[in-house]
Amino acid sequence: MSVRTAAAVDCGTNSIRLLIADADPDTGELVDRDRRMEIVRLGQGVDRTGRLAPEALERTFAACRRYAEAIAAHGVTPDRLRFVATSASRDAENREDFVRGVKEILGVLPEVITGDEEAALSFTGATKELAGRPEAAGPFLVVDIGGGSTEFVLGADRVDAARSVDIGCVRLTERHLTSGDGTVADPPSAAERAAIVADIDAALELAAERVPLERARTLVGLAGSVTTVAAMALELPGYDPAAIHHAVLDLDQVRSVTEWLLAATHAERALVPAMHPGRIDVIGAGALVLLRIMERAGVERVTVSEHDILDGILWNVVSR
Repeated sequence: MSVRTAAAVDCGTNSIRLLIADADPDTGELVDRDRRMEIVRLGQGVDRTGRLAPEALERTFAACRRYAEAIAAHGVTPDRLRFVATSASRDAENREDFVRGVKEILGVLPEVITGDEEAALSFTGATKELAGRPEAAGPFLVVDIGGGSTEFVLGADRVDAARSVDIGCVRLTERHLTSGDGTVADPPSAAERAAIVADIDAALELAAERVPLERARTLVGLAGSVTTVAAMALELPGYDPAAIHHAVLDLDQVRSVTEWLLAATHAERALVPAMHPGRIDVIGAGALVLLRIMERAGVERVTVSEHDILDGILWNVVSR
């Protein structure tokens, strides 16, 4: 089978990402042509209102227009494009407005997938390169910490168990750290931190009902909260995907970064070289999710992956 060019879009609660790549199903090699991310906060207020905000929709559609230009420039036709939408658009009453807008701009319907489908795609994207490596033995526990939800998937060469739970960096920040006027606690109080921990721990109990977390031999962490924690732990002078991809952090590093983030002010977090402006107010909650997962699963290390659901979506396009 020859190399195929395809495109994938992953639209989550906090960010929308594009991957255009050449993929060879015979060798498992994937070569990026264009990989980009924009913070659009599609899930702004969804946990409170149950609806996608007009301004959030417009931010998302604006990013889609830019992505449409890139996809066309690389000659990718709609039949080689898949657009996957996750937590925020699953939850919203007015999700048809979102579906219609995406179809008009990109020529494909966004697929509002279930949490289990999301987990399986994340697993494929995260583990395809790790299979067979002695330093990353299965079973793998892949955790994708998003804006509105976190996916857990356990398996070796295939998925054995998966669960999606409604904890994510945006949802937790809005639920516990954001006042009625939109002000975010800066930094959170001890009581606010305790409320987040209680929420996370309750969700981890739900995840553990279906996914035996303690079976994991290698924990693989995905998405912006995890990669940002990695960049900080590695003391990178800027965001460097090559340095972050497959970095291994120990529990003490994750705990140290998390404690700093939860004690820092907005201004202090904004000075972190690798910090995306859209993550400044939500990164503390995201880091805390990662820390509690490691403590609950009893693992001492996490392997950080830059390849995740976006890569899994593209492999799905190529293989169908």
